[in-house]
Amino acid sequence: MNSHATAHRAAGTVRRTLLRTALTGAAALGAGLTAARPATAATSAPGTGPRPGTPQEALAELAAGNRRWRAFRERHPHETPAIRRSLTTGQHPFAVVLGCIDSRVPPELVFDQGLGDLMTVRTAGEVLDEAVLGSVAYGVLELGIPLVVVLGHQSCGAVRAAVEAEQSGGHLPAHIQYLADQISPAIDHSTEGDARIDATVDANVRLVRSRLAAEPDLAAKVATGRLAIVGARYELTNQAVHRVS
Repeated sequence: MNSHATAHRAAGTVRRTLLRTALTGAAALGAGLTAARPATAATSAPGTGPRPGTPQEALAELAAGNRRWRAFRERHPHETPAIRRSLTTGQHPFAVVLGCIDSRVPPELVFDQGLGDLMTVRTAGEVLDEAVLGSVAYGVLELGIPLVVVLGHQSCGAVRAAVEAEQSGGHLPAHIQYLADQISPAIDHSTEGDARIDATVDANVRLVRSRLAAEPDLAAKVATGRLAIVGARYELTNQAVHRVS
């Protein structure tokens, strides 16, 4: 019995090591990526300034990028041959963005960021499951990313589907019902019609953010100031991103 348990633990360790190696792209980088980067020594790619290393710096960079996007003054940064070559040996993104799959809201564009800047996870209505939680946790715990943004958006189709399904009592096709079930706890019943859908977009962002913040490993990072988990919303009408409190 003891030898079997020891072998099982050893196999689990090997599997975890292989997963980390595969995700980083090179075995030599695996150990270095298991620790968070110090906020005062953020790694920068060739030809760029220091990477944001704190939650505040990361938020400021995203805000600046969105201002460029809104003003049609995008820089499309970090796309040069030198940057592409540097990224073959590692990555140091400064934010995880959990957003919707909506084709009108690609995070790299609305925040005017480039290769290696953002780790993006996209699901309809920002719905969480184990794969999404694992992806966010990987960015924070393995790559030392200091900021997680839950990004909802105006006129979210997944939110509309959840609200309308609840009102009609109907059942949505295939796996779409799963999405509606996950969003339904956030439905705002204090309003009606389009106002209910709009309010639920914000409420859903808050719900997803609170679920992430309740994860023990992430909460520990937040408690020490090394991580911020914030909610935000993108407006299709004016291309602005603003915080959802």
